[in-house]
Amino acid sequence: MDKILVHGGHSLNGNVKISGSKNSALPILAATLLTKEQCVIHHVPDLSDIHYMLQILSHLGAHVERASGTVTVQAEKIITEAPYEIVRKMRASVCVIGPLLGREKEATVSLPGGCVIGDRPIDLHLKGFESLGAMHRIEGGNVKVFAGELKGSSMSLRGKQGPTVLGTDNVMMAAVLAEGTTVIDSAAAEPEVVDLANFLNKMGAKIEGAGTRRIVIEGVKELHGAEHSVIPDRIEAGTFLVAGAIAGKEVKLRRVDPSHLTSVIDALTRAGFTIKADGDTLTITPNGARKPIELTTNPYPDFPTDMQAQMCALFAKTPGISVITETIFPQRYMHVSEMKRMGADISLNGPTAIIKGVERMSGAPVMASDLRASAALVLAGLDSDGITEVNRVYHIDRGYEMIDEKLNGLGAHIERVKA
Repeated sequence: MDKILVHGGHSLNGNVKISGSKNSALPILAATLLTKEQCVIHHVPDLSDIHYMLQILSHLGAHVERASGTVTVQAEKIITEAPYEIVRKMRASVCVIGPLLGREKEATVSLPGGCVIGDRPIDLHLKGFESLGAMHRIEGGNVKVFAGELKGSSMSLRGKQGPTVLGTDNVMMAAVLAEGTTVIDSAAAEPEVVDLANFLNKMGAKIEGAGTRRIVIEGVKELHGAEHSVIPDRIEAGTFLVAGAIAGKEVKLRRVDPSHLTSVIDALTRAGFTIKADGDTLTITPNGARKPIELTTNPYPDFPTDMQAQMCALFAKTPGISVITETIFPQRYMHVSEMKRMGADISLNGPTAIIKGVERMSGAPVMASDLRASAALVLAGLDSDGITEVNRVYHIDRGYEMIDEKLNGLGAHIERVKA
């Protein structure tokens, strides 16, 4: 098992290219199951979660080829069961249920694993499938969803913490082959949902309203193959913006969509940094002293929960008191105890973190608990004295393509070693 050693005190300067979006690529790859014809997907990031998804597609009967960020899938004949040993490592594996249900009218998938950041049930997925006429049962750790036929209907996919992104994806993929019209109210509006809808439309689906809270899907009899390029990963981009804020002189991000990062850019601007957009490039530079601010995570287009831990790393050495309130996953603060081992002054009051900026932090052995927490610990180590040893980096490999090499390309000093 690898670990990452971050040698603090090295300034960042230069250019970094942002990879394709993990949270777009996973459901788009799952959507290739909806047709017997070949699909070609470009800008697929090289991540462990992607590897698991390709294994699932292969197990289900698809022919999968991968070369230089391009994945070719042809699912001419498929089976409808994905067992525990394949899906246990990745929560997003549930997004194969929608396409299997849409195409074969049944799916059996083991309930998934993934990051330990609080309760993330799939009830809203199942509620959406039931609205289309499907039934389900859970036995032996598997969920089986089945239907004689699927018929379009109206539904709401709003949960306690807001709309469900994977649930919107899943129901959308099932509904494209349902008879009649499906209306999803309280749909997730994230760019990744729009990217999936665009791919499905290229395959012959009829989807309108993606990117709003109301998506309308007119069912079609069949879909065909298509070619598509995955959008840039806005969370990876946000993470590198924060890296530039923490330790950068001038950091330029290439292949980004600035419109996907409005809330992150606004937060960093309020915190004292200058960010300039030029086409698909973003540049961040310091602009005097850092400033403490207050943040609240909320569904897109508001500030993303997936950037909360990284902002904790920035605020840990920002003079004054910064406050973050987490409304999506209130338990998502497992990185706090690790940052405190490095000298951070952070206290928790329910879903709110109160962060008093300190002058100095020092490297220490720390444990990554989830994907974004692991990235945040690497960022904290960039501006800490000595060496920060980040363990369990398999978490970071789930969602960041070569983060150590990319940071080293900007001037960081990071080693990946065998634990």
